Amino acid sequence: MNKQILIIGACGQIGTELTLKLRGINGNDSVIASDIREGNEELMQSGPFEIVDAMDKNSIEKIVDKYAISEIYLMAAMLSATGEKFPAKAWELNMTSLFNVLNLAKDKRIKKMFWPSSIAAFGPTTPKENTPQETIMEPSTVYGISKQAGERWCEYYFNKYGVDVRSVRYPGIISWKTNPGGGTTDYAVEIYNNALLIGKYDSFLNKNTKLPMMYMDDAIAATIQIMDAKPEDVKIRSSYNLAAMSFTPEEIALEIKTFIPNFEISYHEDFRQRIADSWPQSIDDSRAQEDWGWKHQFDLHTMSKNMLNSLHKKFEDK
Repeated sequence: MNKQILIIGACGQIGTELTLKLRGINGNDSVIASDIREGNEELMQSGPFEIVDAMDKNSIEKIVDKYAISEIYLMAAMLSATGEKFPAKAWELNMTSLFNVLNLAKDKRIKKMFWPSSIAAFGPTTPKENTPQETIMEPSTVYGISKQAGERWCEYYFNKYGVDVRSVRYPGIISWKTNPGGGTTDYAVEIYNNALLIGKYDSFLNKNTKLPMMYMDDAIAATIQIMDAKPEDVKIRSSYNLAAMSFTPEEIALEIKTFIPNFEISYHEDFRQRIADSWPQSIDDSRAQEDWGWKHQFDLHTMSKNMLNSLHKKFEDK
């Protein structure tokens, strides 16, 4: 029997590409996209779509029953920068949606679930370089607090109820296909767009702010890989560290200049600087490598080449 997959939050930056990739692997009709709003044309036309509020348990249950769902990827969340503007709403969305899916799994309505954590779960007291899997975690943003709490609940539901929950701590995610969704690392998406469209970028982080980053292709690969791993190989049920590369705004600007020599960057810090300063600069993901064979494919140069080529084609087609 083919697995039936539900993506909650399918119209977001990661959700969109994850949905399309999973449809390519499992067949369009086996992957049901859902969100509180409709997504882009490719997402909407490639397979089933349902309007659903991630905080509405009943509507999720109806879709689970309607499509005989066996796996859920819960991608709905309010991210770091937006969450600081609406802290109560961010907490409510991020935690209620998680409990809705955890309880479905606890009640054996689904077999397996994926929930993303983030480097935001770390904090200013966390070791900055090669942040280990197990370390001090004292997040200072509501997004990070919700992710740290979520990790503990995932582990609890696994230990207490046997829920097959799997998770990775995403670094900053960079993609050309979809717009960023209110995160602190969004500058690394905006900078490529601006480089091609206007030849300059004004960064809201200072030039030396080093953060862990990952190209979307690697993020999607890791997500599917951990979900496809044998249960006995997934030894951490809170969330796995995940890494690919780390760089500063100055370093990404210099890389872009190798492709666009006249590109210019300026710096004007805003409230997101404090958020970025509380996060790690590089991540040790050796446990993910050892347990389920994770290995990233893209570095700064290969990502930049791919981003600029893909965005150039995208803008030409418009």
